[in-house]
Amino acid sequence: MNTLKFLFALWKANLQSVMEYRISFLSQMFGMILNNSIYFLIWVIFFDRFKDVRGWGVTDMYVTFGITASAFGLISLLFGNTFNLGDIIARGRLDYYLSLPKPVLLHAVASRTVASGMGDLVYGFLSFAASGLLTPLSLLRFILAILLSATIFGAFLILIQSLAFWMGSASNLSMIAVNAMLTFAIYPITLFDSSAKIILFTLIPAAFMGALPASFAQNFTWEILFQMLFGSLAFLALAILIFQLGLRRYESGSGIQVEV
Repeated sequence: MNTLKFLFALWKANLQSVMEYRISFLSQMFGMILNNSIYFLIWVIFFDRFKDVRGWGVTDMYVTFGITASAFGLISLLFGNTFNLGDIIARGRLDYYLSLPKPVLLHAVASRTVASGMGDLVYGFLSFAASGLLTPLSLLRFILAILLSATIFGAFLILIQSLAFWMGSASNLSMIAVNAMLTFAIYPITLFDSSAKIILFTLIPAAFMGALPASFAQNFTWEILFQMLFGSLAFLALAILIFQLGLRRYESGSGIQVEV
């Protein structure tokens, strides 16, 4: 309970920080909504020409893109440091978090908010509304799908960034991994053969971030819900394990003096 109170207090402080310059915050939010809209227009044009890809139509894309965008936005807003955790590790900046009594990983990743993430989060709901599937029950499924998708994405980021404990710097690898995750998450899952699908459920769990949650948001099944729960919890546990193993070999950068 104390950890939850600390987490909410941290999020509140982060939000107050980005809201200090409201014009900048709003411009980043609406800029990201516009950016996503322009990007998705390509898919609208594509499906207007080809109608569907092995049963995957524009409605599926609205839902998939919406979940992926909102999941990305949610991680950006609440756990913004997952995107540069590798740099924090490589530069010895974990000292500050190690000096405090709160959980190191949780404190580190939640200490930053990316303002543009609000635009991604909002756009996801707009995309789902545009799909024509919006009902009270489908909205609840959509929200649950976002939470599980965000868990997978956040865990994947932590896992990749934690490799900095062994590599020294994981920025390039992280950039490639994030781009691959987002790219494959919004692609129609029917495009891939069995071998590719195995990769998209394991090494690059993009299917857990996009296609599978989209299927759940449209049609509830206990099987898909179990798959998403198992996948998200398994990847989160693995990410925490890798971080803790890496933390044992962490070398201080005397960053505590700078932070304080």
